Amino acid sequence: MLARALSCAMVGLDSALVEVEVDLSQGLPAYNIVGLPDTAVNEAKERVRAAIRNSGLQFPMRRITVNLAPADLRKEGPSYDLPMAVALRARSRSPPRTSPRPSNTAPAPTRRSHSTP
Repeated sequence: MLARALSCAMVGLDSALVEVEVDLSQGLPAYNIVGLPDTAVNEAKERVRAAIRNSGLQFPMRRITVNLAPADLRKEGPSYDLPMAVALRARSRSPPRTSPRPSNTAPAPTRRSHSTP
């Protein structure tokens, strides 16, 4: 089963809808992006992996295939990172490694001149 997310590509002054499909399968861990990606889109592998791990979630150690459809449209830039991460998390549904805790919170302002933590 695939997980899907939507994004868009700029084609001149117009935009085109791009469907990001993620499939996880058994086999050696690999991360492949298909569908005419440029270098910046291929580098999304590392950005998505780092973002998921830094969020305290477990990155799936499986064979990951990301399809960017339509295949005849050149995909450029980092605008596909978030749809890839969302579809990957939807497909893997792995539990968090740690319980989320706020690490740096700002005090809430009050009507008076001082703040409360």
